[in-house]
Amino acid sequence: MSGPVAVLGAAGTVGRSAVGLLHDLGIDDVVAGDRDTTGGAVHVDAEDPVPLRRFCAGAEVVLNCAGPSYALLDRVARAALAAGAHYVDISGDRPVHHLLTASGAVRGRARAVLSAGMTPGLANLVPRVLAADGLAGADLVVHAGGVERFSPAAAGDLVLTVDGVEEAGQGAYWYGEALAAWRDGRVVSGALVTAEDVELPYFPGRVTLVPFLTADAARLARQAGLASLDWFTVFTGSRLRPALSRLRGRVPREPAALAAAAAELIEAGELDRAGQDPYHLMTFTLHSGQRSRTAVLRTTSSFRLSAATAALTVRAVLDGSVPPGLHHADEVLDAEATLRGVVELGVLSAFDVHDHDRWSKPIEEGML
Repeated sequence: MSGPVAVLGAAGTVGRSAVGLLHDLGIDDVVAGDRDTTGGAVHVDAEDPVPLRRFCAGAEVVLNCAGPSYALLDRVARAALAAGAHYVDISGDRPVHHLLTASGAVRGRARAVLSAGMTPGLANLVPRVLAADGLAGADLVVHAGGVERFSPAAAGDLVLTVDGVEEAGQGAYWYGEALAAWRDGRVVSGALVTAEDVELPYFPGRVTLVPFLTADAARLARQAGLASLDWFTVFTGSRLRPALSRLRGRVPREPAALAAAAAELIEAGELDRAGQDPYHLMTFTLHSGQRSRTAVLRTTSSFRLSAATAALTVRAVLDGSVPPGLHHADEVLDAEATLRGVVELGVLSAFDVHDHDRWSKPIEEGML
C-alpha cells in the first residue's frame, strides 16, 4: 500500500464504524475526514472542491461514507480518481455508475467500486451463496426491514430517490418501483400488493409488507437469470411508511428543504421504534425445483453492516482482488469470502441457513 485509505464522512454513523473495522482488518494507515472534526477527523467538506482535492491527494483508496449520496453523486469519485486514488462508495449506485461511465473518469489501472454497503451490495451477494448451482431459473423472495435510528445522510438518500417505472424516462436515476416484481426477464408493474398487519417468520410482532423492486435488485435478477424476484420492505409501526411515501422523490435538493424532510423521516422512524431494541433483519428464500433454502441475517445496526461490507471492499481493492475498471460491489466481490468476512468482523447477531422443501417452512438450521 503506497498511501493511506482516506475515509470521507468519518464522523458519520457508517464512517465511524468503517474506520474501526478497517483497523480490525489490519489496515492501519487511515485518514479520517469530515465536516465535523469531533474525534480528530480532518476537516473536509465534500461540496468544497479545493479541500476535497487536498484530502484525496496521496491516498491509495478513498472510501466515501458521506451523504446524501443522491445529492453528492459523482463529485467525490471524480476528485479521488483525478488524484490517482482508487474509489469505494458505500452507495453511489446506478446514478454515479452512469455519470462515471459517461465521463470516462475511470481510466487505466484505476478501480472504482460502487454500492459497497449493505443494500445494495451485501444483499445481492447472499443469493449467490445460497445457490450452489447458480441462480438461473430460480425464484427468489426477499424480506428486509427493522427498527433503528436513521442517520441524516441515510434519511436524505431515501427522500431523494426517485420511484416510478423504469421505462417511463427515469433512466439512470430510476431507483425502483413499488408493487413491481421481476418476472421472466423484465420488470412487471403491479405484480404484487401491500400486505398489512401480518405475521412473518423471523420478524417480531405484526408487520406491513410493501413490495418494492429497486434498480439494483432488478440488475441482480437480470444478470443472474432469475425466473422471478419478489422483494418486500418490512415496516414495523404506522408512521414511517406513510412519511416515506409522501416525501420520496418530492423533496427539492435545496439544503434546508432536504434537512427538514430528513428530520421528519427520522422522527417518524423514532416513533415506530419506541420501546424496541434496534435491529435490522433480512431473509432470502431461494426456490429451485422442489427444494428451497432460506438465509436469515440479523444485525443490531444496518449501518455497521454497511461499514463492514465497505471495509472488506477496500481490502479487496488493496489486495488486487478487484480488477481495474468501474464496478458494482456484488459484481466483483467473492460472495462466500465477503459473507465470511462480515461474520468474522462480528457485525451480525445471527446468520443462519435453513434447507426445506418448497412448500414448507424451514425446519433445519445451520451456520452459513
